[in-house]
Amino acid sequence: MLSFLKVPEKIQPLSSKTEIDARYRYWRRHILLTIWLGYALFYFTRKGFNAVVPEILATGVMTRTDIGLLATLFYITYGLSKFLSGIVSDRSNARYFMGVGLIATGVINILFGFSTSLWAFISLWVLNAFFQAWGSPVCARLLTTWYSRTERGGWWALWNTAHNIGGALIPMMMGAVALHYGWRSGMVIAGVMAIIGGLFVCWRLRDRPQSMGLPAVGEWRHDALDIAQQQEGLGLTQKEILYKYVFANPYIWLLSLCYVLVYIVRAAINDWGNLYMTETLDVGLVTANSAVTMFELGGFIGALVAGWGSDKLFNGNRGPMNLIFTAGILLSVGSLWLMPFHTYVMQAACFFTIGFFVFGPQMLIGMAAAECSHKDAAGAATGFVGLFAYLGASLAGWPLAWVINLWSWNGFFVVISIAAGISALFLLPFLNAQAPRKRD
Repeated sequence: MLSFLKVPEKIQPLSSKTEIDARYRYWRRHILLTIWLGYALFYFTRKGFNAVVPEILATGVMTRTDIGLLATLFYITYGLSKFLSGIVSDRSNARYFMGVGLIATGVINILFGFSTSLWAFISLWVLNAFFQAWGSPVCARLLTTWYSRTERGGWWALWNTAHNIGGALIPMMMGAVALHYGWRSGMVIAGVMAIIGGLFVCWRLRDRPQSMGLPAVGEWRHDALDIAQQQEGLGLTQKEILYKYVFANPYIWLLSLCYVLVYIVRAAINDWGNLYMTETLDVGLVTANSAVTMFELGGFIGALVAGWGSDKLFNGNRGPMNLIFTAGILLSVGSLWLMPFHTYVMQAACFFTIGFFVFGPQMLIGMAAAECSHKDAAGAATGFVGLFAYLGASLAGWPLAWVINLWSWNGFFVVISIAAGISALFLLPFLNAQAPRKRD
């Protein structure tokens, strides 16, 4: 069915170490740029809808209940598809899998912009969620195969900033288009951008280094940790690898449970933060949204610090940095909640700090899943934990709204504080799980 996504690269034999070094350096830069741009555009066709929701409500095309239904169905479909696409992407050519997925989301966004009935909106948005999941697992696999263990944190962190840049630009760009030309034009423009980006990905992206006649990245960089992972599971079939290194891997399950809790906090602050600001400070929506933007800015910096720190301070062990950042989530959430005085500056600073600490584990947990699994199951492992992440995001919707209605904002902060605290406990085994070991 998806055989066209398995087109092999043409292997070009290399004659010298100098040529290998040059080609590796060239393609590592270009692959990072391509997956960064591609994933940022995936974000445009995912979050662009959220940016034009006020305009959609103002035109009466949909109600609040309809919007909530679309959001819930999107999260559920996206989580399931992320896991399934992770399995398929491990056996597919990355450039076509990611590129075709991005083109598909672009077409769907354009059709969404021309639709009028609720059933058409629901069908298209569920289909969009299905293809949206074709981006992240591919990026995880490429980051695992093109960048070695002791340097991967920094490269992964750079890619991860696509979340924050996209999250910061979308409200401004889509909001401006919707204001001047209508929300339908905003959806169409986002779709056209995605189609162009998808064609670019198909042109510039490449699959594994070995498909281009290059040695494995661990061998090229003489990275013992990466070589050890590369040599695990030799002789096993793809099904055996999937079972042993994903389904029967206790570390993958621990990371999945931790991801549920981290995403509860992330989605709660993202989705409810502006309402909290308007109700506690009695500020306008623009001012409240500017404080939530600080959450994304903090996440941009936090992800870079987390990736760099896990490489340089802990030699590629993600466990200690993950634990530090989850403890930081608990402290920063507590600061926002228990602040003795409420001012815009102090609360915006708290949003920044929460974003700084949340986006560390948001990135590192996915990376740890790829590294605790098998090289040939990196997409499946990250897709599996991603399924649980979006289960957490869905719990921050209607269930958290119910908590707010019953116990007000105190109940809200109790829930996300408990989530942050338990997530830190789940990460304790990883202090040694990824630590370098002496080989016999």
